Amino acid sequence: MTISDFTMDFFSLKGKTAIVTGGNTGLGQAFALALAKAGANLFIPSIMEDSGETKALIEKEGVQMAFMKVDITEREAPKNIIDQCVETFGAVDILVNSAGICKLAEVEKFCRDHWDPMININLTAAFEISYEAAKRMISQKSGKIINICSLFSFLGGQWSPAYAATKHGLAGFTKAYCDELAQHNIQVNGIAPGYYATDLTLQTRNNPEMNKKILDHIPAKRWGETLDLMGATVFLASRASDYVNGHILTVDGGYLVR
Repeated sequence: MTISDFTMDFFSLKGKTAIVTGGNTGLGQAFALALAKAGANLFIPSIMEDSGETKALIEKEGVQMAFMKVDITEREAPKNIIDQCVETFGAVDILVNSAGICKLAEVEKFCRDHWDPMININLTAAFEISYEAAKRMISQKSGKIINICSLFSFLGGQWSPAYAATKHGLAGFTKAYCDELAQHNIQVNGIAPGYYATDLTLQTRNNPEMNKKILDHIPAKRWGETLDLMGATVFLASRASDYVNGHILTVDGGYLVR
């Protein structure tokens, strides 16, 4: 191929099937909708009931969505998710490991009751679902796995050592799976969001001192909006990123450079 062969169709996901864990709430909903807008059908496993809002947003784009209520940490859940997706849509082309939790406590109070659930959801479940998806992707000689990392894949993490540990772990897992799967035309990358204006950060944004502290550290001088992540998601899920592998793409307004 030559440079003249490049077209905007390289960003199209028409005919593809994507799984987004936790894709009916929070940032996961934005990842799912971005993929739908690019043409992908969506399979969304989540422990949270779906109100129908996400399905309406996705199917408005002319694609299909299937929902599966499931605890992704249950022993057979990862295999069941992949099997059900393939049964419904015929393949799994894209996996976004978005589901996660963050429990906070001062260091002397942060115990195994905080640690274990975060390891199970944020890291182990992401591995197990990727493991099941990879077997399908290897046989079809193509696939995209996108792990939702964090700035705390690179930084320390006051009040939540488990969050930092799982996000560092996801970054390492991303690179390890790239090293194994790139030979099969499978790209494994991560997205590391910065500070975003979501419900989870409302308390911080409403605290003038904390809000100023964070904004002073962001060269862009603003909190991220969920739509700021949508283009990065489509890029890493599409043919346009076929030679991008093992990379953690930070979408943080420049936070890490300051």
